[in-house]
Amino acid sequence: MNKIIITILAVISLMGCAGKQDKSGSSDTPPNILWLTTEDIGPDIGCYGSSDVTTPVIDKLAAEGLLYNNAYASAPVCAPARSTIITGMYQSSIGSHHMRSKGIFPEQFDYFPQYLMEKGYYCTNNSKTDYNLVFDAANIWNESSNKAHWRNKENAAQPFFAVFNYTGTHESRVNGLQSHLNTVKDVPEELLKDPDEVFIPPYFPPTEEVKELWARYYNNITALDFWVKDLLDQLEEDGLAENTIVFFYGDHGAGVPRHKRWLYDSGLKVPFIVYAPEKYRHLIPSRPGSETDELISFVDLAPTVLNLAGIEKPGNMQGRAFLGTNLTDQREYIFAARDRMDERYDMQRAVRDKKYKYIRYYEAAKPFTQYMNTPEKGAIMIAIRQAHETGTMPEAGEKLMWPDKPAEELFDTEADPYELNNLAGDPEYQEILEEMRNVHKMWSTDIYDGGLIPETILRRWENEFNQPIYSALRNEDIPMDDIQEAALTTDHNILSKGLKHDNEAVRFWAANGLGNDAGNEDYKKSLPALEELCIDPVPVVRLVAARAICKMGDPSVGLPVLTAELKHEDEWVRLYAALVLDELGETSRPAIDELQSVMEDPNKYVVRVANHSLNHLLGTKNVVR
Repeated sequence: MNKIIITILAVISLMGCAGKQDKSGSSDTPPNILWLTTEDIGPDIGCYGSSDVTTPVIDKLAAEGLLYNNAYASAPVCAPARSTIITGMYQSSIGSHHMRSKGIFPEQFDYFPQYLMEKGYYCTNNSKTDYNLVFDAANIWNESSNKAHWRNKENAAQPFFAVFNYTGTHESRVNGLQSHLNTVKDVPEELLKDPDEVFIPPYFPPTEEVKELWARYYNNITALDFWVKDLLDQLEEDGLAENTIVFFYGDHGAGVPRHKRWLYDSGLKVPFIVYAPEKYRHLIPSRPGSETDELISFVDLAPTVLNLAGIEKPGNMQGRAFLGTNLTDQREYIFAARDRMDERYDMQRAVRDKKYKYIRYYEAAKPFTQYMNTPEKGAIMIAIRQAHETGTMPEAGEKLMWPDKPAEELFDTEADPYELNNLAGDPEYQEILEEMRNVHKMWSTDIYDGGLIPETILRRWENEFNQPIYSALRNEDIPMDDIQEAALTTDHNILSKGLKHDNEAVRFWAANGLGNDAGNEDYKKSLPALEELCIDPVPVVRLVAARAICKMGDPSVGLPVLTAELKHEDEWVRLYAALVLDELGETSRPAIDELQSVMEDPNKYVVRVANHSLNHLLGTKNVVR
C-alpha cells in the first residue's frame, strides 16, 4: 500500500512539472524511455557497415542518434546478461552467472524498474524476463506480458519506461528452417540475401550449409528492421516521439558457434544506438549522427536509465551512467564472464579496453568446444566437426577443435579484430599481459566473484548461511584469496597444501588442478591425499578427487565414488558426477549401467551428459532434448 501511495504522489509531482523548460530549450519533464532489444545479433547492421542486411529504419535511428562502437554484454548468453541488466550488478557477483540457474537477489536491493515506478513511471516489459533469478515480475513491472505496452497506462501524462524484445533473431530462428521462414514471411523477396552472396567469418568452413545459416541470420536481421519500424511508428501515432528517448541494442553475439557463449568480441560486442529528441539532446554527450568509441557495458544500463530519469544511482549498482547529467569519467575496461553454459561448466573471464582483450581460462584443461546439446544440433556445428574430421577446416577455425586451451589469451583487437593471434606468449606484450591480468584479478576481488565457488557449494552455502551468496561472501569467513589462488595456480606445493584446506572450495580447486595434469609425477605424490578426499564431507570435493585418481590410473578407487554421486539428491552434484564420467571416456565403461539409470533424471542437463557418454561408449546416436 505504501508503494502505491508513493507512486501516486510521484505521478502527481511529475504532472506538476510537465512542460517546464529552461532557457536552453531543454525540458525538466522526465523523458519517456523506450528500449527495443533483440536477441543473438552482433553489430551486423547497415549503420555498422554490413552490406548483408537491409536495415533503413535502424540506420536512420543511428543517423539521428548516437551509435556506440564499443558496447559489450556482461555475458555471451542471454539469461546471465539479462541478470546484469535488470539489477545493475555483475551476474557473477550475485550468483546468477550459471546459465539457467536461480540466483537469489539480496532483498535489501531493488531491481532498477522499481526505482522508476517509485518515481512515477509506468514500467512495462514485453515480454521476456529470463533474469536467471528467483523473482516475481509483478513486483518489478507494472505490466510484464506479450500485451504489455505504454498504451495501457491510464494517465496520459504519466511518463513510461517500456521494453520490447524481438525474438526473431534468436538462434532457434536460424537453426530451425520453419522458424526462420515464419520470421521472414513478410519481408519482400528482393530484400532477402542469397546464401552465395553473404559474408561468413574466416573461422568457419565455407560449406553450403554454413552459407545457408548465415543467410538466415542476416535475413532475420532484415526482418527485425520492420519490427523496429512498427514500434517507432506507434510512438509517432501517439504523439510521443518528441518526448521519448529510444535505445536499440542486442543482448549478445550471433546465435552460432564461436559467437554466442564465447568471450570473443563475436560473442560480447553488440549493436547499441541511442536516439534523443530535441528537448532531451542535452542528455546525450554527442551531436546527432555521431559515433562514439566509449566503452559501455550492460552493467551500465540500469544506472544510465535512472540518471536519465533524475534518480541517483543506488550504492549497490556496479556500473556507471553514460547518459544524462553529472557523468563520471568514462570506464577504462569492460568485464565479462562465462560460467556453466547449459550442461557444461567452463569458468572464463574477460577484460577489454579499447585496444586489447584479455581472457583467463580457469578450466584450461577442457576443450575449446565442449559438446553441448543445443548448439551441436545446429548445421554450423555439424559442419565444423565434419570439416575437422576431413581436414578441410580453415586454419583460423582449427583452434575450435583443440582438446584444451591456453591459460590466458591476449589480443590486439585493432590489428586482429577476429581475435585469432594470441599474444600472451609474445615477449613484446608481457607488460600489457601483466597489466590486464592484474586488472582481472582486482575486478574479481572487488565483486567477490561467485564463479570461484562451485555451483553445488554456492547453493549449499546460501542455505547454510541463510543469505544470498552476494551477502554470504561478504559477511562470512570465506577465504576468497585462497580460493582464487588454488583456482589459478599449477604449483604443486600450493595445490598439495590446498587439499587439506579448511574451506571446501579451496579443496575443490586444488584437486581439480592436480587432475588436470594427472601424468605429472610431482602431482602423483598427492595420490594418498586425494584418496582421503574420496570420503570428504562435501560431495563435489569427493567427485573432483575421484576424477584426479581415475586420471592418474586407478579407476578402481575413483569410479565407485563417481557412480554413487549419480544418485545424490542435489541435481548439481549429479550433473558434476555425469560430467566427470563423460570426460573419462573409456575409463567409464564399467559405469554404463549407472549412466543408463539416470536417463530419466528430472534435470535435463544430467540426461544430456549421460546420453553423450553412453553414445560414445555404446556407439549409438541417441538424441535427447
